[in-house]
Amino acid sequence: MIVVAGESLIDLVPDGAPGPLAPLLPRPGGGPYNTAVALGRLGADVAFCSRMSTDAFGEALLERLGAAGVATGLVQRGPEPTTLAVAAVGSDGSARYGFYVEGTADRLFALPERLPAGVRAVAFGTCSMALEPGASAYEALLRRSAREGVLTLLDPNIRPVLIPDADAYRKRFAGWLPDVRLLKLSEEDAAWLGGSPADWRSAGPAAVVLTRGGDGLTVFTRGYEVSVPGVRVPVVDTIGAGDTVNAALLHGLAGRAPEALGRTDWHELLTFAARAAAITCTRAGAEPPYAHELGDG
Repeated sequence: MIVVAGESLIDLVPDGAPGPLAPLLPRPGGGPYNTAVALGRLGADVAFCSRMSTDAFGEALLERLGAAGVATGLVQRGPEPTTLAVAAVGSDGSARYGFYVEGTADRLFALPERLPAGVRAVAFGTCSMALEPGASAYEALLRRSAREGVLTLLDPNIRPVLIPDADAYRKRFAGWLPDVRLLKLSEEDAAWLGGSPADWRSAGPAAVVLTRGGDGLTVFTRGYEVSVPGVRVPVVDTIGAGDTVNAALLHGLAGRAPEALGRTDWHELLTFAARAAAITCTRAGAEPPYAHELGDG
């Protein structure tokens, strides 16, 4: 089983009409949530670990997890509202966000007593690693999972508007790296963090995967780096593309350790991830592909 730990939320996405006051459509979102849904659609044995609201949005988010085949036994519930993210989509399909996070349910996540037996990987990232008090609970789960020998993936997916003290976050990020086996981040994340893949890899991760938008992906390992090009598609928006990459990497590893992969293995895995992310970009909102769309089941 793969466990994805982190927030779910509702993306409010423009409906395509012109102007700054175009109607907004609610769509399920949140980096970890999207990753869990993408894994479920790929046919993985996956569970979501989070705290979700009992409001109407929370019920809809939970229902969608079930529809994707994602186990929800690790989901905590609370009466607080669901987090909202207002998306502004640029002409190139890229998205910028404003967040409504005060007093929302996912911020009150508590460390679970244990994860199910047989968990082979746990994924973390995005808002959940930046917003207290839940961030400390997710950090504790990251460290405990690493001690137990479980593969850990971290996608920081930086949202600067949610980080009041950038230097403190960068220091905390560096402190996570010894407990991270697979680090995935975008070029924008890398620029904001101010480091390099070589620096981060030497701090702990067996591999660092850098996404370069339409230009593809690169992995940096202890001995070499491998790059694959992006897949050219008509882009509706890029919402959920990076989350789809997370899912494709975890699904494609199929229980293998990142450090055990050779150049050919990484080329195949990154190509699979690039194809999956490209399909997501052809759809409005975070709508990752199903296995049959990738010839994978």
